[in-house]
Order: sequence, then C-alpha cells, then structure tokens
Amino acid sequence: MRVTQIPMLAGVAQLLDRESDPNTAMSPLDMLERAARGACQDAGPGIRLFSKIDTIGIVSTDDWNPRNAASLLAERIGAAPTCTLRTVMHGGDTPMVIVNDIARRIESGRAQVALIAGSRNYRTFMRAQREKAALQWEQGGEGQPEVVGKERIPCNRHEVDYNLYLPIQFYPFIENALRARLGLDLESHRLKMGRLMNRFTKVAAHNPYAWLPVERSAEELTTPTAANRMIGFPYTKYLNAFQDLNQAAAVLMLSEKAARQLGIVQDRITYWWGGAYAEEAPWFFSERPDLSQSPSLRRCAEETFTRTGTTIDDIDFIDFYSCFPIAVELAAEAYGIDEGDPRDLTVTGGLPYAGGPGNNYSLHALATMVQRVREKPGAIGLVTGLGLYATRHSSTVVSSKPKDPGRGEAAAKSKAAYKETPPAVAEEATGRGTIEAYTVMHDREGAPELGTVAGRLEDGRRFFANTPSERGFLEDFVAVEEVGRAGRVKHVNGRNIFDPR
Repeated sequence: MRVTQIPMLAGVAQLLDRESDPNTAMSPLDMLERAARGACQDAGPGIRLFSKIDTIGIVSTDDWNPRNAASLLAERIGAAPTCTLRTVMHGGDTPMVIVNDIARRIESGRAQVALIAGSRNYRTFMRAQREKAALQWEQGGEGQPEVVGKERIPCNRHEVDYNLYLPIQFYPFIENALRARLGLDLESHRLKMGRLMNRFTKVAAHNPYAWLPVERSAEELTTPTAANRMIGFPYTKYLNAFQDLNQAAAVLMLSEKAARQLGIVQDRITYWWGGAYAEEAPWFFSERPDLSQSPSLRRCAEETFTRTGTTIDDIDFIDFYSCFPIAVELAAEAYGIDEGDPRDLTVTGGLPYAGGPGNNYSLHALATMVQRVREKPGAIGLVTGLGLYATRHSSTVVSSKPKDPGRGEAAAKSKAAYKETPPAVAEEATGRGTIEAYTVMHDREGAPELGTVAGRLEDGRRFFANTPSERGFLEDFVAVEEVGRAGRVKHVNGRNIFDPR
C-alpha cells in the first residue's frame, strides 16, 4: 500500500529593497538568496537545510527571465536539487498553483524538501529603463526547469482592438457590471469600495513588509485628487495594485518524515491541508455570458472546501487576492463571506498597499499566513490567487494542526461540466444596443481620454465599442450610471462607436 507523506511548511521569509539605483540595488537573485536563507533560518536548522533541498520552484516575473532561475539560486546557496521548476510567466494564481503542485509531489514521495521563492524587482527595472542603464542581473542557469501550468494567450484580437489587454482596463469593466447587478448607485458604490479597502490599509499599516504601510480613510481612497488620480473609472490610483517596488518571499516545504529527521520543532510546522484551481470556460473575457461574474471563482471556492473538508466558518484567517476591489468582492461572494465580516479579508494589507509584486503576491500572503496560524494553535488559514482578468483562480489552506484523516476528498471534476455557452460577438456592430459594462480610462493628469463599452444588440449579440472621445462627453459619461443605457452603435473606419445621445 502506498504511504502518503504529509506536506508541511516549516520556514518562511519576506524582504523588500527600497533602493532602486541599478548600481546598488539588490538583483533578483540577491533577493532570492536572502529570502531562501531567511526561510531556512525561520525553519530552525538554518543553512544546513540547503544540502537537503531536492526541489526548487520559482514564481516567474516578467522583469527577470533567465533560462533557469531555480538553478541559479541553487548554485548561489550550494543546493543540489534533482528537480527545478518555474511557473508560467503571467498570473497571480501561480504561487498557489506551484505550492499545491509541490505539496502533491511531497504527498507522493517525489519530493522531500522543497524551496519555493519569487522576487519582483520592478522598481529597479523601470529606473534602469528610464535611465537607459544596463542591468547586471544574472542570466543563464543549468538545464531547463519544468514549467508548472500552461501558458495561454490572455485576450483575443477583438478585445485588444478596443483597448482591453491590461488588468487596469478589464477590472473596472467587471466592477461597473457588478455595481449594476447589485443595484447600487454610484455614490453608494464608491463608499462601499472605500470602506472595504480602508480595512486593507489598516492591516498594511501594521505589516513590516508592506511597501505602503499607511492607513487611509474610505474618502481618501476613493476621492480623485492630484495624488490619487482616476485611472480607470471607477478606480483611483489608491484602488489599483501597486507594482513600483522590489519585494521577495520564500517558503520552505517538506514532508513530515523529513521534518522529523531534520529536527524541526513543532512550533515551526504548519500543515498543508489542500488547495484548488479553476479557470474560465469560455476562456476569453468577451465570451463570458455575465461580465459581472466569474463562475470559475465559485468553482474554485467549492473545490477548496470539498478538498479540505472545511467551510468558510472554519477559516480563522483569510487573504483574498486584491489587485482591485472587484477581486475581493467576487471572492467574498464566491466563498460565502460578508465583506464586513469581523475577520479581515487580508493578512498583509493587499496588493494596493502591502504591494503587488507581479505574480508573486500570494507567496507573500502565504508567508504571512504561516506566521498568523503559528500564533494561534489550531487556526486554519485560506490564501487565494487570481490570474489574468479573473480568468484563473487558485487557493491553499494551511493550519497549525494536522488535518484529520479522511477529512476532505479529491473533488476532481470534469472541466467540460463547467463550460458556459458564450454569446455571439458582433465584430462589426450596427443598430440599437444597450450597455452591460463599461469604463473610461484617464490620462496621467487624471483627465478622461477613452471610453469603452460592452453591450448587447437587439438580437442578443454582444459588441464592444468606443464612445465619442470629447472630454465633456466623457466627464458626463462617468457622472451617471451607464449600465442599461441604450444608444446606437455603428461601425466606422474599422471600429465600433457607441453613442447614447
């Protein structure tokens, strides 16, 4: 009979580097090494663990992409892993995907001691770009790492044609659609977002690893000012993930057998209870039947609870991925928790305030979560990840107590059972239409410059279109609720233009 090993987390570390000078700031590999040393020290045995590491996984980020970052890190710390891994290049779901993947390798005996790490050095990278300075960051690495996950094109040509290809463009669409579904007016919705994210700033203010440890009021977060310009309606700068930073994190995972052999004491051990993953089907945002919802997030929540044998009432600590308010709002809805629940919905302060280090945010959340459950014997913590445009979702549940034998189940489900029927899309739209989602993007001075809508024609086909571009029109456009507003769409010079006047 196959013996299943129990996956554990025994060491965590985080760091930030506020220096951005390309000549003096730490490189990604420098930060990975320091995080790795910190995680092994946190576990207890310290650097003698390096020789025991058989698996290294790296969360990929787009500012540093050597051939094999895991191999470079192994060489730097004197480890000799038999397995090197990296995540796909894009997606905040990827840290929990690789954590869950390595946990299952430990369960099956394919790994005993694993290090998972990631570093985002965007602040230094962007300064080097501005100054046209050459970065002396390490490249290469022996061999090719195994890739965890599957890279897919995130958006289709039609979406790109209407300026939908960045998160700051997609998520306001979903937020505005949700507001209309909930029946909130603009002012009530603004205050609702502010109250939600105010709680995140309070947590960030007490997080020693937060990039912006400042508590801000609901009004301050949501009121456009010179310091807090509107970016994509209804989001001001303070409601967007903050990425101009240098941050790194590392987590040490190992089997119960290895933990005992290495003499790791009980108060350092956190148990991996399980996790889940789900992605949208249909894949592209423009093909979702309801732009205010993410069915895959609900599926991820359901499988999380089934696999771990828990309910939301069992969870003591929560960290919902929080690149924008809508990510938290949809997660709260999917996991069945009120946004005003006494439990905080973050342990770090979230991506706009603790920091959004590329794909690697939820590894920071997991490192913080391990510390929180250690402090409360028997506590259970939930960390979620989100990728692309609420397209991919992941989760991990950990606890300071072992999971009871038999609690939870595999919960394997057919992806085909989840597939939604996409609406037909009219690429060249003409006739009467009604808005179902929209946003207006603003320039760096906070002035509106581009309106984009998704709507339905009278025959039910979806269309995407830009609005008239006059500043006065756009200012009026964001002053009232536009979801449900009717108008005329026409195809002119290769583009759909929607005018509600």
